[in-house]
Amino acid sequence: MTTEQEGWGSQLRKGVLELAVLGLLAREPMYGSQLVDELAARPELSITAGTVYPLVARLAKGGLVTSTWQESPVGPPRKYYKLTAAGARALTAMATTFTAVATAVREIVEESR
Repeated sequence: MTTEQEGWGSQLRKGVLELAVLGLLAREPMYGSQLVDELAARPELSITAGTVYPLVARLAKGGLVTSTWQESPVGPPRKYYKLTAAGARALTAMATTFTAVATAVREIVEESR
């Protein structure tokens, strides 16, 4: 893969990370490093803590997630992020758009083979 292709892949991942994070938070509230670990379990979506924290801060500023501090049984308190009602609506809309775009691109690519 060329450097240009790797850059394209990176941009594609950045474009879907917000959707992936909202999807994870729809399942259950999570703290930052838990989000990083869940995404790292899928190498195509692996990110660093330096990427996830600004992302969830942006989602919180947009009213899509809230955060609360909770005591941890193994260390300092953790900041948990939870999807809001607006976040759930955004997730539904984004997932619908993503599915439609992915389907259209898949059709084009398959037709070109």
